[in-house]
Amino acid sequence: MDLIDAIKTIDKPHEDDVLNRLYTTWGENLDPEHVLTEYPRPQFVRDSYVNLNGYWDYSMVKESSSDDIPEISDGKILVPFSPEAILSGVEKQLKPDEILWYKRSLPKLPKTYDNSRYLLHFGAVDQFADVYVNGKLVGSHSGGYLPFTFDITGYLDLDEAKENTLIVKVRDTSDTSYHSRGKQTLKRGGMYYTAQSGIWQTVWLEEVPDIYVKELKITPEEDLKTVSITITTTQSTSVSVKIPGQELVKAPASSDAPERHNDSLEKFSSDICPLNLSKKNDSHCYTFRFELESPHLWSPEDPYLYPLQIVAGSDRVRSYFAIRSYSIDTDSAGVRRFFLNNKPYFLMGVLDQGYWPDGLYTAPSDDALIYDIKEMKRLKFNMMRKHIKIEAARWYYHCDKIGMIVWQDMVCGGSSYAKPVVTYLPTLFPKVFGRLSDGPAYYKTFSRHSAEGRKEWIEEMKNTIKYLYNVPSIATWVLFNEGWGQFNAAGATIMARECDDTRPIDQASGWFDEGTGNYRSVHNYFRPLAVEKDKNKRAFVISEYGGYTCHIAGHSSVDRIYGYKKYDTLDALGVAYYNLINGSIKPLIKQGLAGAVYTQLSDVEEEVNGLMTYDRRITKINPNIDGDMSYFLENDVFQNSGK
Repeated sequence: MDLIDAIKTIDKPHEDDVLNRLYTTWGENLDPEHVLTEYPRPQFVRDSYVNLNGYWDYSMVKESSSDDIPEISDGKILVPFSPEAILSGVEKQLKPDEILWYKRSLPKLPKTYDNSRYLLHFGAVDQFADVYVNGKLVGSHSGGYLPFTFDITGYLDLDEAKENTLIVKVRDTSDTSYHSRGKQTLKRGGMYYTAQSGIWQTVWLEEVPDIYVKELKITPEEDLKTVSITITTTQSTSVSVKIPGQELVKAPASSDAPERHNDSLEKFSSDICPLNLSKKNDSHCYTFRFELESPHLWSPEDPYLYPLQIVAGSDRVRSYFAIRSYSIDTDSAGVRRFFLNNKPYFLMGVLDQGYWPDGLYTAPSDDALIYDIKEMKRLKFNMMRKHIKIEAARWYYHCDKIGMIVWQDMVCGGSSYAKPVVTYLPTLFPKVFGRLSDGPAYYKTFSRHSAEGRKEWIEEMKNTIKYLYNVPSIATWVLFNEGWGQFNAAGATIMARECDDTRPIDQASGWFDEGTGNYRSVHNYFRPLAVEKDKNKRAFVISEYGGYTCHIAGHSSVDRIYGYKKYDTLDALGVAYYNLINGSIKPLIKQGLAGAVYTQLSDVEEEVNGLMTYDRRITKINPNIDGDMSYFLENDVFQNSGK
């Protein structure tokens, strides 16, 4: 790679810039009366669903010592877009010394049960939220990336003539504190992007009976035919499950079964039969364990999903699962590789930041999420690394259904990153600067001198794994990235395995590796790509590479270019990209490369190293190009590599 280009692109803050007003096609055609109306939690679906997206009243005020709720009258904000996003209609930055207030009235509530409970769900609120119903504090939540729920039944006035009011108070320290924030910064520039805040995922209400399902845990076992399902309810009750279309262990009957079964995920049958109830204890947990006679395995090439139906007393829940396994094993040549369903499988990955020019963290529509996944699949990728962000639940659902393996990063935090030590120097001189320990002596260097911040990150890691555990497409947990807020990676790996021993772990993506993850995970933008020997004999992955840039006027946020090697035309970029894949990545597979992650899916602000422009209107490369790149048609290097 060109070191001069790299030096020129060292990121600098440009917080005073006004970004170009870019819209995606979906944002341009957004209907404010019907914003992200799809059921937001596809693996835990009930028929009762009241979507609360749309226009809310808002105010942005200076923080004060008073707990009084102010008059909320600055204008309207379109939820669930953050106030910084174009689509919110606000376009104001929430500062760390300010409070963002939201207010709306609740619609008429359904009444199905004699003793109905009403659950208020937030997909995510960045960063600290206090929730009030009819002026009374219901509860508080900290952390900007995970969902939370409050039972608001006792705070509601159920008199049909009365109006119920919902108020949300939000604070966001962004990058002025140690809390998890990903790539958000108040001084955007280079590889760090516009900070966003507030409600950024769907808000909804649902009615449940007085006894209802609280949690669901689904584990496909290593034998690739057994599934364990644990259901937790609020109180003891009768519980049963069914796989629609299956007579317990009957195999799918026809080749079109995957699509038929995928469609049935949106429907519910009242035909429920119990399956092998094996245990119930005082915590109201019910465990079912059963086998499928001829299981249809999930893979990116054949993303088969089994629908699942649960009845607990009067409560009914729809879900789904897949039969698949992820592991690290030794192939016939003695090379450690990633295995899918007990077979070697090369991971051709792409880095996905999950940013949108008009919605920031929030995709403007469900179709936009689908487009990103399908376009990457069209470009021959079978894996997406969701980079230091937890995505909306529907994104994972689409990966499950379309067939895209996911590497899930934990969200990084910590105080201000010492970029020269943890990013720039290890990038250029990994053998010298990439071998530091991440123990107590280096906590300050790694921006982790706050004991409270370290404790908070551990809890968030555990909660992230718990939240996403059931997602079939997630194949790897990535704990730390390039030393950003890293600490005690070996200990964190042990704790992550205690939460989930069914998936490999990338302990430290980039450098500062402690040797106890399942991968030797390297970032390489500037040196010749190679398979590095690992003394611990782990699978080797290049978890970031590429970063080729091409600025396209009219489709970029700013005129500056940030990236690792610049190309002035799409033709030049295309030739360089395919030479990189054909000349560098493909030969390394036989040498032991288990996977590689290209940077990145789309441009983000001034970082224009995307395979697509930031507005998703132009895909910069074409996998079906003729001539010297015809190997894509003749020899698909992205299929199983152990043959």
